Amino acid sequence: MSATQGRLGRRVRHELRRRMLTVRRVERITPRMVRVTLGGEDLAGFASPGFDDHVKLFFPAPGEAEPSMPDFGPNGPVMPEGKPRPIARDYTPRRYDQAAGELSIDFAVHESGPATEWAAAATPGQKLGVGGPKGSFILPDDLDWYLLAGDETAIPAISRRLEELPATARVIAVIEVADEAERQPLPERAGLDLVWLSRDGAPPGGPGRLGAALRAIPLPPGSGHAWVAAEIEVARSLRRLLMEHHGLSKDRVKAAGYWRLGAAGAHETVED
Repeated sequence: MSATQGRLGRRVRHELRRRMLTVRRVERITPRMVRVTLGGEDLAGFASPGFDDHVKLFFPAPGEAEPSMPDFGPNGPVMPEGKPRPIARDYTPRRYDQAAGELSIDFAVHESGPATEWAAAATPGQKLGVGGPKGSFILPDDLDWYLLAGDETAIPAISRRLEELPATARVIAVIEVADEAERQPLPERAGLDLVWLSRDGAPPGGPGRLGAALRAIPLPPGSGHAWVAAEIEVARSLRRLLMEHHGLSKDRVKAAGYWRLGAAGAHETVED
C-alpha cells in the first residue's frame, strides 16, 4: 500500500486482489435498499480506509453457482482462457468488520439490472466475486465542516462518513430518495444537519431537488469540504453549483457519478 499527498487529502493505493465470498445475511433496510453481508477466508487482508471507496462486484452468469473473475496482472485484468467476461459493477463497501470477517454491501434497487436483480433474490450460501478497492482518497477529519449530498446510491458512503468522522465534526447531509419509506436510519451524531428530499413519484436522475436544496443552504464559516454522488450529469451540475454559487475551490469539492440515465454500470469521478 502506498500513499501520495494532494492539495487536500491523500490518495492511497492498495494491492489489487480478487476474492470469492459467500453471502451470510440478506436484510431489507428499506423497500428499495437491500444489505448483503458477505464472508469467507478470502476477506483476509481486505482494507477500505476511504468512506467512498468502491469495489468491483462480479456476478454469476445465469445458471452458474459462482462468477468467473479476471486475473489482475501488470497489464490489467485478464480472463482465464475459455472463460467469458462476467457482469461487474462498482459498489461502496458499507461496512467491513475485521473481527467478524464480514463485508456488507448496500444495493439500491430503484431500477432493474443484473446487480439489483441479484441482490433482490440473494440468499445465504450464494457466491459473489469482489475485486479491490484499488485505491482510496483520504480526507482530513479536522475540517470545520463537511457537506455530504446525493441520491439513494450515495447513502452507503454518507452513512460510513457519519460513522467515521470525529464526534465533534459539523456535518450537513442532503439526501434525495424516492419517498418517505426510503428514509433509512442514519448514524446519530451531534452537529448533524440532515435534509431529506422525496421525489414522490417523480423519476430519479433529475437535478432539480438536490440543486435547489444546495443552493439554499448557507455553508458554515471556516474550512470545509463538499462531497456529492448521484446520477453523473446531476453530480456534474451540483459540483458546478458548489463552486460557482458557494465559491468553493476545486479541491474542496469531490463529485462522483454513481450511475447514468439509460446506461448500465456507469461510475466515474466528475471533473472539469
